[in-house]
Amino acid sequence: MALLQLFQLPSLLCSAMAVTLRRNIGISAVLFNRAKDLDPVQRLYLDKIREYNNKSKAAGGIVDAGASYQKKLSEEITKLQRLYGGGDLTKFPDFKFPEPKLEETAK
Repeated sequence: MALLQLFQLPSLLCSAMAVTLRRNIGISAVLFNRAKDLDPVQRLYLDKIREYNNKSKAAGGIVDAGASYQKKLSEEITKLQRLYGGGDLTKFPDFKFPEPKLEETAK
């Protein structure tokens, strides 16, 4: 019995080492991948996203939105306020769920 346990010990150590090595290789692969320069297409894509983000922060909203866009937006907001009873449509609604009143019954 003790002999079987002695033979099982190396297999347990081997499996634990395999799991540890697999995790370390997986983590190091991600780190090495980030360290490399990006593909030119990926770099261009990320540059455009960053550029649009900067433009939208500077514009305070949608980039290159003309007067016709603002007019259509205000018409749609007015229509929605008329349909749903007004209020601020840019704010998430506050839901209030009151506690139900339970009556005790004596038997």
